[in-house]
Amino acid sequence: MQYNLGKEVEYTKEYLKNIGHGGLSFNSKVHIKPGTKITIKIQIHNPGITAKGIVKRCCKLNDGYEIGVSFADEQTEFAIRMVEQVCYIEHYKREVLKNEGRIISGKIAAIEWVNKNAANFPR
Repeated sequence: MQYNLGKEVEYTKEYLKNIGHGGLSFNSKVHIKPGTKITIKIQIHNPGITAKGIVKRCCKLNDGYEIGVSFADEQTEFAIRMVEQVCYIEHYKREVLKNEGRIISGKIAAIEWVNKNAANFPR
């Protein structure tokens, strides 16, 4: 995951911590003031997504900060939910390999994951 603040061209790379309905969180080496506009890039598969959000919280950690970001528009929220599902499906592929010894394609993993989990996936 990458982010930038304002009109800066350069993006800072950080690890995505959590992603869910309406927003995400990540760890940062620097403090980012709540209310700051932020642009997030998430590259899981090409082309990835770029989303604009607002920093809602910045909590001090031992080695940096946890930054919470929310997204205001429905299109961005939908894109973030798709990224969230891709993460779950990729995790499912690894679990199937580890637990069952099966190597499955992304398409098969998506079908199996949706059949098992779609009803429980938060809306």
